[in-house]
Amino acid sequence: MQAAKPKPQEELSELRGRLDKLQKELSKKEASRAEAADALKESEQTISAVNRKLNDLSVKQRTAQAEVANLQNRIAAMEGRITEERKRIEKILQTRYMRGAQDSLKMVLTGQDPATVARQLYYYSYISRARTELMGRFRLDAEKLALLKSESQNKADELSLLQEEEAKGKQQLQAEQLKRKQVLAQLSQQIAEQRKEIGRLKQNEQRLTRLVEEINRLLAKKRADEAKQRALEAEAKAGKKLRSKAPPVQRNDDVPDDSLAGKAFASLKGRLKLPVRGELANRFGSPREAGGPSWKGLFIRAKTGETVRAIADGRVVYSDWLRGFGNLLILDHGGGYMSLYGYNEALLRAVGESIKSGDGLAKVGSSGGNADSGLYFELRYQSKPLDPLGWVAR
Repeated sequence: MQAAKPKPQEELSELRGRLDKLQKELSKKEASRAEAADALKESEQTISAVNRKLNDLSVKQRTAQAEVANLQNRIAAMEGRITEERKRIEKILQTRYMRGAQDSLKMVLTGQDPATVARQLYYYSYISRARTELMGRFRLDAEKLALLKSESQNKADELSLLQEEEAKGKQQLQAEQLKRKQVLAQLSQQIAEQRKEIGRLKQNEQRLTRLVEEINRLLAKKRADEAKQRALEAEAKAGKKLRSKAPPVQRNDDVPDDSLAGKAFASLKGRLKLPVRGELANRFGSPREAGGPSWKGLFIRAKTGETVRAIADGRVVYSDWLRGFGNLLILDHGGGYMSLYGYNEALLRAVGESIKSGDGLAKVGSSGGNADSGLYFELRYQSKPLDPLGWVAR
């Protein structure tokens, strides 16, 4: 005898129970992923802050080096001046020694010609005043030289401290980058596990769908066949539409400069330049590989550390880490227009700063859990996304 076949309703109930269980497991995985994403946020914010600090230290070092060089030039000039004054003093003393330092009263009593005596007395008086004046300038210059050397030493000490601080900053940066790498590995593992669970969930959904279709065929075979045919036609049509949208790979090598500074953003359509050099990997409106909503901007694959530049004048209204976008910076260009720059390794500007076209904003990275190094770039008008390529010069 054959075993009794379970009723379709019982099988459907069992599969629904399994589906509910998988959904709960998926929710747990999503919660674990959120915890890892929070750790990634902290690490990438620290990396951005350290990079900004190193950038500021670099500017201070260049300023201190220029000041030390200027002081050294002033010291050299002062030493040359003191050497010249010393020579003149030596010459005066030598002249007086050669002529002999005669007493003025003795010269009068010897019966010499009064005119000659007067000229000699005037000459000796001139030499004495010149010597006194030179000695005074010599002392002042010596004091100035001592002050300049002291100031130069202070600047040299300041430069040394800046270099030590920079070395510590680099060590901290390396430690945070290692920490980020570990967190990213953990996050990637959780994402892989989650995708595996999603695959299992879809398989169960497909099995459930087939069971329902079987029940429908038993009840109304003709209606089920027609529905299946319509579904196949719609799937073929959707696949053809997606294939037709696949864009060719292009590269951008032209980046913003100050040529658009001072111009209203609404007048720049067709004149903008993309903010970084790189390869256009994903485009506005194209579907994402993992499903979900389509791209609302561009992903430009670029080297880590490449400078991201402002496409036009604006003001920084957001400069922080945001889940899904990593280190994100947003510029308000006025008139309802905004530009967004995501996945950065470091943010170089703070909220409230005024920005000119072509200014550096950030450094390219892969923050936010992104697998590839590059820049995520959006344009928006009154919060609605625009196709950036429609605004770029061709």
